[in-house]
Amino acid sequence: MLILGLTKTTLLDYPEHVAATLFTGGCNFRCPYCHNRDIVLQSSTLPPLAEDEIFSFLRKRQHVLSGVCITGGEPTLHQDLPAFIERIRALGYLVKLDTNGSNPQMLCSLIQDRLIDYCAMDIKNAPEKYAVTAGCQNLAAVKESVQLLLRQQTVPYEFRTTLVAELHSEADLDTIARWIAGAKAYYLQSYVDSEGVLCPGFHALSAETLHSCADLCRRYVPNTLIRGI
Repeated sequence: MLILGLTKTTLLDYPEHVAATLFTGGCNFRCPYCHNRDIVLQSSTLPPLAEDEIFSFLRKRQHVLSGVCITGGEPTLHQDLPAFIERIRALGYLVKLDTNGSNPQMLCSLIQDRLIDYCAMDIKNAPEKYAVTAGCQNLAAVKESVQLLLRQQTVPYEFRTTLVAELHSEADLDTIARWIAGAKAYYLQSYVDSEGVLCPGFHALSAETLHSCADLCRRYVPNTLIRGI
């Protein structure tokens, strides 16, 4: 498993759990506001973490941590992800998956085999703006993953969108909310600039606009919340 980063303790990445976060290398999307530039663009040149090192750490932290968040990049690009998760679960950890929804077959398998305990799927923008927001031209797989999460009753999940002033409008949020209508939870995340951004120069929406967007979304997803302000 190609793991390029480890956050040893987080109270933010896995709701209601003290967790560690593992960052997988590589991604099939190119979101210009992504803050994991090196993981996305240089995954073949960065030194990976040894699995022995990862599991040694997890064994030592069994009485401190309750969960492991697997994020990226895009974790479902890796065919050895299920086996890797099985090893984590064997240590007694809950597992949260972060995904862009581009591999519904893998996502379905992880849910059916009960390998994940929580899923967070990114909704990059309204469907017609995925090309500019994520570099994704064909949305068939993403739409399949959305419907999979909406239909299944096994794994708690959330949809989430990182809002960027230059890329998202209130009309876009209305379209997204209609798309995921009835979802258990939808989080609007405020963009935060950092040195690792793929394309610098983006800005966050104002707090007022964020709240206005949330109000729009609640017509279709009542449990719409804001993160990052």
